[in-house]
Amino acid sequence: MFQPAGGIVLLSLETREVGRVTVVRCNGRIVAGKESEALRAHIAWLLHTRRAIVLNLAEVGFVDSSGLGSLVRVLASTRQARAELKLCELQGHVRSVLEMTRLAAVFEMHETEEKAIAACYSLAAQAESPASLGRSILCLDSDVDVLAYLRELLRHAGYDVQSSCLLSDALVLTRVTNFDLVLLGPGKTGSPAALQAFQKVRGTLPVIELGSEFSTSHAGDAGTALLETIKAQFNPGTA
Repeated sequence: MFQPAGGIVLLSLETREVGRVTVVRCNGRIVAGKESEALRAHIAWLLHTRRAIVLNLAEVGFVDSSGLGSLVRVLASTRQARAELKLCELQGHVRSVLEMTRLAAVFEMHETEEKAIAACYSLAAQAESPASLGRSILCLDSDVDVLAYLRELLRHAGYDVQSSCLLSDALVLTRVTNFDLVLLGPGKTGSPAALQAFQKVRGTLPVIELGSEFSTSHAGDAGTALLETIKAQFNPGTA
């Protein structure tokens, strides 16, 4: 959770990665002072490395004129960085303010978070994305450090890689991207509906399960063995 130093801030920003998309869930008020400053600073920091950002405003109850101006400045900064910004799940007051000020036409707004994420994966949003280097792999693990290692390992091996810590987010990714393989870490949990949906995914996509020992094994040995397993999966005749 992002909170700037120097006093109480009535806005919290919870950030998570959903594949190539960064979702920022805002909770509180976007108003003049530290709240607006916190939002602008956080988005500016994300734009150093991220090019698709979704602001979930479901838990924002109030926006004043300064806060609205900050949203406009955030949109301008993302465009300047050649990035995407989408808003989702706007509630009564916030939606009405945008409509009254006619700024609703300036922002791209979506009813749900999943629809906003899917929009980031549209052909228009990816017009400047580099072409995939190879087979597409989804990595799902609760350990963010393991995911970081897997992304670099697989990208250097020529694979197109996306990752998620949450089962629900991984399901969203399977609906907007055509994966060739899923790497599944141990101990994944979720709602009964999410688990049932993931079982359907497992019926249509090959899955390689990472044992609990993967995260504590010699990184080089574990990585080499995993790459060999993936190669055998994609080229069974050469195994």
